Amino acid sequence: MFGGTIYRLENGYEEFLKDESRSAGCAQSISFPQSEEDIKRILTQLKENGEQVTVQGARTGITAGAVPRGGHILNLSRMNKITGLRCHRDGKSFLLTVQPGVLLKDIRQAVAQKTFNVEGWSGESMEALELLKNSKAYFFPPDPTETSASIGGMAACNASGARSFKYGSTREYIESLRILLVDGSALYLRRGVEKARGRLFNLLLDTGTLLEGTLPDYGMPDVKNASGYYVKEGMDLIHLFIGSEGTLGILTEIEIRLIPAPPYAWGITAFFPSEEGAVDFVRALRGESVDFLTSPLVDKPAAIEFFDCNALNLLRGQKESNPAFSEIPALPPEYHTAVYFEYDGEDENRLEDMAARAVEALTECGGSEDATWLATGPREMEKMHFFRHAVPEAVNLLIGQRNRVNRSITKLGTDMAVPDHKLGEVMALYNQSLAASGLKYVKFGHIGNNHIHVNILSDSAEEYDRGRELYLDWGDRVARMGGTVSAEHGIGKLKVEMLRKMYGHEAVRQMLRLKRLFDPDGRLNRGNLFGE
Repeated sequence: MFGGTIYRLENGYEEFLKDESRSAGCAQSISFPQSEEDIKRILTQLKENGEQVTVQGARTGITAGAVPRGGHILNLSRMNKITGLRCHRDGKSFLLTVQPGVLLKDIRQAVAQKTFNVEGWSGESMEALELLKNSKAYFFPPDPTETSASIGGMAACNASGARSFKYGSTREYIESLRILLVDGSALYLRRGVEKARGRLFNLLLDTGTLLEGTLPDYGMPDVKNASGYYVKEGMDLIHLFIGSEGTLGILTEIEIRLIPAPPYAWGITAFFPSEEGAVDFVRALRGESVDFLTSPLVDKPAAIEFFDCNALNLLRGQKESNPAFSEIPALPPEYHTAVYFEYDGEDENRLEDMAARAVEALTECGGSEDATWLATGPREMEKMHFFRHAVPEAVNLLIGQRNRVNRSITKLGTDMAVPDHKLGEVMALYNQSLAASGLKYVKFGHIGNNHIHVNILSDSAEEYDRGRELYLDWGDRVARMGGTVSAEHGIGKLKVEMLRKMYGHEAVRQMLRLKRLFDPDGRLNRGNLFGE
């Protein structure tokens, strides 16, 4: 199949009209480029009729960012090669060059085994590979739930996941980007090289054109954030494209940083008789002062995850009825709320001390050693990770079943985060609102970053609409708390109203003005961030 060919969207391509949000769109044509040159040829053909272009990767997003609203689908899944490796200037890490369609699970496997398809690699890359093979283990830290996510999609929405509590998001691990604008011109950005002057910037395209612009003047919340364009005075301009959800340009090459992998990792799941005790323990894990604790915890976990009573009940039901969930250990009825946390490091004796102290603290918060699971080896950790990921998988399964009966029901889950001191307030907001609504729901997620996913399990279009109104209200309140309406999944097409609530109409107008600098006719990923 020729990578530069445009195909009419007929039978056989229906799956490309959807993503994991369970939303569906429409398009007139589709292509599967295998190189940057293929993309340029495709863009040249589309330019003649001014067609819209929706860029897709693995379509694992849940905000409909990859769902087309007419025009052409540019699917990058066949741009899936790892094309090079080099040593970082710090001498402590390696830089891997990948095409946007490479999947996270394939990156992990290649890096762990230190085995790559080296066809076309340069001499420098081969030398770096020899160094990597003779070095200790390395890894790429971002940890979204979907390991089938593509690296292009991860960069487009600044994906993070459970380990972001210690390691941060995808943004921290991108060293350079090669980008095509919708007119086919190219841009190459390197970390620490192209920077804004205050709020002013200019970027040189490969055509010799100099793009000059002004960054929006809104301030971003000091929380884990994936809402709108990343802008700061004097910023490194590579950050403008990371998390831009495909609205500014098409990522054709991404250089990611690999760091030394900790040789040891321990996972612990602690069960509590109440949500209040679990939240107290989370605060203790983060090193905050909790009055009744004997002494504070000082070691930072790699991850801190939360599962409320409804999430555990959902797993109990799936374990009984679905063989895919049979490996989940028994969950006694007194297990009301769970906190999963993970320590990693160089010294296993140190990890043992950290885990022992954490067990003491969780006991003081109402938990018990008997109601705690411990994983200290790779196979045990796999089981712990299976449990951690089982809740979102169960939610997706349930919503998928209901969507087949009623197409108006799609995934309705929050992605909001607040500052540390607002954790108690936002938990109270969720609990009180949900109790008053009578809606069915589960709460789970990255509580270490005050980033809880509330998923409403709608049975009808009426319940879905009520849940959506609740979300809009929460978005307004979370923004007033100094938080974000999207901490990791982005805005896509489903949270446009929330973005306006968070930043205000003037800030969104400034974002749109910035988009028009790179995409004057608004053809690229129309609907994302700004609506129709």
